[in-house]
Amino acid sequence: LVERMVRVLQKLNPQTALTLSLPAVDIVFAGEREDLEELLGNLLDNAMKWAKSAVAVTVAPISGKRTGSGKMTGSGKEGAVNLFEISIEDDGPGIPEDKAREALKRGRRLDETRPGTGLGLAIVADLVNEYGGVLALERSSMGGLKAVVRLRSLH
Repeated sequence: LVERMVRVLQKLNPQTALTLSLPAVDIVFAGEREDLEELLGNLLDNAMKWAKSAVAVTVAPISGKRTGSGKMTGSGKEGAVNLFEISIEDDGPGIPEDKAREALKRGRRLDETRPGTGLGLAIVADLVNEYGGVLALERSSMGGLKAVVRLRSLH
């Protein structure tokens, strides 16, 4: 699924260098395929829209456990669950740390000069929350935004 979506985006945006790093093992999302497509589509669309010239996508299995609140962490053995992490980062302007929470609200657009509805990151946050996952918006080593999503996998 990730490979297919990245291939399509690369064809639509040949001016942007798009790198993909996948694990040697297959990861099966513990949820609806359409939800994962929606989540990935929004994150990839944002990265491609804001990137100056490069986007990097990484998918990796991680070990984790469920906390008392049902959220998942990326470490620990007790209450272990199978997790995977999707990281999508770009070399665009990024989001200031103090604006990250605002960017996740429905209809909020931090830059009105670019096209969009302000729904993409809010939809991602809702889907991640629905599956008990974790979403983090960080500064990328590439200079822009790094969106990291942790979700449960079947194995």
